Amino acid sequence: MRISVLGLGYVGCVSAACLASMGHEVIGVDVNQVKVDLVNDGKAPVVEERIGELIAEVVRTGALRATRDVREAIMGSEVSLVCVGTPSEPNGSLCTTYLERVTEQIGAALAARGERGGRGGRHTVVFRSTMLPGTCLNLLVPILEKSVGGTAGVDIGVAVNPEFLREGTSVRDFFDPPKTVIGELDPASGDAVAALYDGLPGEVFRVPIPTAEAIKYADNAFHGLKIGFANELGAVCQALGVDSHQVMDVFLADRKLNISPAYLRPGFAFGGSCLPKDLRSLVHAAQRADVSVPILAHVLPSNSDHLQRAVDLVERTGKRRVGLFGLSFKPGTDDLRESPLVQLAEVLFGKGYDLRIHDANVSLSRLLGANREYIETRLPHLAQLLADSVDEVLEHAEVCLVGTRDPAVVSALPHGDGPVIVDLIRLPDAEARRAEPGYLGLAW
Repeated sequence: MRISVLGLGYVGCVSAACLASMGHEVIGVDVNQVKVDLVNDGKAPVVEERIGELIAEVVRTGALRATRDVREAIMGSEVSLVCVGTPSEPNGSLCTTYLERVTEQIGAALAARGERGGRGGRHTVVFRSTMLPGTCLNLLVPILEKSVGGTAGVDIGVAVNPEFLREGTSVRDFFDPPKTVIGELDPASGDAVAALYDGLPGEVFRVPIPTAEAIKYADNAFHGLKIGFANELGAVCQALGVDSHQVMDVFLADRKLNISPAYLRPGFAFGGSCLPKDLRSLVHAAQRADVSVPILAHVLPSNSDHLQRAVDLVERTGKRRVGLFGLSFKPGTDDLRESPLVQLAEVLFGKGYDLRIHDANVSLSRLLGANREYIETRLPHLAQLLADSVDEVLEHAEVCLVGTRDPAVVSALPHGDGPVIVDLIRLPDAEARRAEPGYLGLAW
């Protein structure tokens, strides 16, 4: 394919060289004449493993050249990869100045070549720059359509294709990607992007454009969280005289719970007899040792904030009769110790809501020991709140909070008219319910 790559920083330079090495005809574009001259001389404008020899080879064969002229590049290509920077503004917000400018330039070039007439086939604009969800559809697409005088997805292809290249190993990452993500405005736009990477390994995800924009942020936030977590834990271990690397060797060996999809699906707050208690103890030990652990110290407050989101959803309905399905901290048990559902019930009851609760595994007469002591302290009125059946709760409630996947509950929940459904656990049919009035997902 004939490709223009706009922006010859790390991402653009590596993308241009690697795509050229795969047999594509690539034109690199940058406002910096020094970068353009370096590329045309067969030299890399960035320091990166393997990039020097790769650029020398593809320039020598004529597969890659560079220019400052956006119009020239657009005229000579069928796909444009936008790889310009999106730095932080002083207040932390995303700077989209370069994205807006290059989008206007692409649009003007497409208008000049008569894009609506289809000369040379439909051009596809692919945004590879990191940008927040909504940036492409709400900001860049209108700029492009205005500049071209056409309709995105009809006259012009548009896609978002985030990169997952690490500086230092970016060439290796390009040819062996962890995944390829294509946010497509329409199938033809997605097809054009998929064709760029034909033959590369890894799973390909074709998703809506806002999803593709968000994935890069999910990745980077988690990477930062992992590094911060490891460093904080290391500092605590050092203060307690423990070899942190031995601890993490064992931690990383657990592929069932630790390094796995476990606990990484948005849902309700966590609770139980272990997680809250152990987090408190670890943070307290760090504080006694004068070790600052801001990430660990804010896990429990974050959990409380998430629980409050459920309360806020109920409050926004303006209704007072509430049903709660589920009470134990984990399905299939009657353990109520530090259950977030018990805390939710406590808050709602304290705010004066007319509450009914059903959990098939919870019977007040069967609660013993610490379990009974906990509930008597936190929710002493439980006996008058518990309902014997799902139907009893449904007949009472104007708002139903669903904190269990009990088949008896799921099958009984009405569709359409009926109580407002506040889904705390993402019901199996949540995707269909999201289109219905009266359905509220906690984090989806």
